Amino acid sequence: MNKKLLLLTFCLFIYAITYGQPHRNIFSRQDVQADLKTLHEVLPQAHVDPFAYTQEETFDAIYERLQEEVQQDSLSLKEAHLILQPLVSSLNNGHTEIDFPKEAYIAYAQGGGTLFPLEIVFEEGKYLVRENHSSDPTMKVGEEVTHINGRSMDDILVAIYPQSSAERTYFKHAKIELYTFPRYYWLVFGEEASFEIKIRHADTVRIHTVAAVEVIEGFERKHQAILNAQMKCYFIDSTAYLNPGNFSGDFEKYQQFIDSSFSVINKAGSENLILDFRNNGGGNDDFSDYLISYIADQPFYWCSRYRIKTSDWLKAHVRKYNDTTGHFFQEILDRQSGEVYTFAFDPYAPQDQDRRFKGNVYVLVNRQSHSQSTVAAAQIQDYQWGTIVGEETGEYATLYASQFQVELPRTGLIVSVSKAQMVRINGDATPKGVIPDIIVKDHLLDEQDEILDTLLIRLKE
Repeated sequence: MNKKLLLLTFCLFIYAITYGQPHRNIFSRQDVQADLKTLHEVLPQAHVDPFAYTQEETFDAIYERLQEEVQQDSLSLKEAHLILQPLVSSLNNGHTEIDFPKEAYIAYAQGGGTLFPLEIVFEEGKYLVRENHSSDPTMKVGEEVTHINGRSMDDILVAIYPQSSAERTYFKHAKIELYTFPRYYWLVFGEEASFEIKIRHADTVRIHTVAAVEVIEGFERKHQAILNAQMKCYFIDSTAYLNPGNFSGDFEKYQQFIDSSFSVINKAGSENLILDFRNNGGGNDDFSDYLISYIADQPFYWCSRYRIKTSDWLKAHVRKYNDTTGHFFQEILDRQSGEVYTFAFDPYAPQDQDRRFKGNVYVLVNRQSHSQSTVAAAQIQDYQWGTIVGEETGEYATLYASQFQVELPRTGLIVSVSKAQMVRINGDATPKGVIPDIIVKDHLLDEQDEILDTLLIRLKE
């Protein structure tokens, strides 16, 4: 697989937009320390509420510790990332992050690099085998991994957590499942040629020794991406099923798909409609609102309150990448840097009466319903336009997001920063995900679709 194809593989699981790439791969100690200082200034100034989930004293203490930890005279891109990302993740905000270092990973892969061979999921407080890419087939899907090369899984995860931005452990686990444990293990612990893996199954503990697998042939070609939302519309008996795909991409193509889907669904006279937001990377409210307009019975909003903070950093981003003639972006430029204000969006109109779906709506969610898919599920729940089915979303229903990007001046690493807070329609800012009306656990370990199957059984009752 060449670099272009490998980068395409990354596009399946890295959903933040990158506006640039580092110009160099080796940096001096002064470079990294200078970018740490920049981060220490940028995050409090540019994030809408930087200390919503952490204390400023904690943030400052982590900054001082990281500055002291930069001891090498020169650092690789990967080593720079390992120093810089923990300061970003200390804000405990999933939308404020430095992306996984793709460029370093690609170079490592092209050089014949290797990875830990087991993919892991987090269920019931355990670390379970999701996929086994090793040459030892006796490690079965669903078995519990307790130790790797003498390290407990608890200790391994403690070391990995600072490399993943998230509001809580539940969401960190979802992100590690998404980006994959083998990649994170390499990022934190580097290359290891072989692994002694302790496996617990029932009351039995076994030790397996296996070789690492090549990144490209042994892992990337075999890995099954978790974010797999695709535009689909079909019928299960008389029930309509609609997966809108991610809320991003070609908007005209998306509109055409939604229009044609509801035309077919309404023509069939379906009483029940299932909207599938699982394993969805999110995107833009323009997309989700267009979908929701087909089930709405009144003008609606995508959030009850949108608080945004302007800053010199955001203004520079807007001037470079956005149409500043629009009211939203013009106000960012007109406001004083550091000001937090509420922006009022116009209501979104429902479709004409004869185009709307008027039956029962069910929305499927899981811990991999990201960003705008979480917001859309909360909208539907709060307006009481549908029943939510599945497991709690990893993201909070009221969240800090609406990212913009800052390029660090020395390393060129791109930092995504949350410029706004979106409060869900019912005004509840409690830090929790969308809690389904019908709770069904989504197991990533088997081919069974527990959430959809459970709902279909209920619809037949």
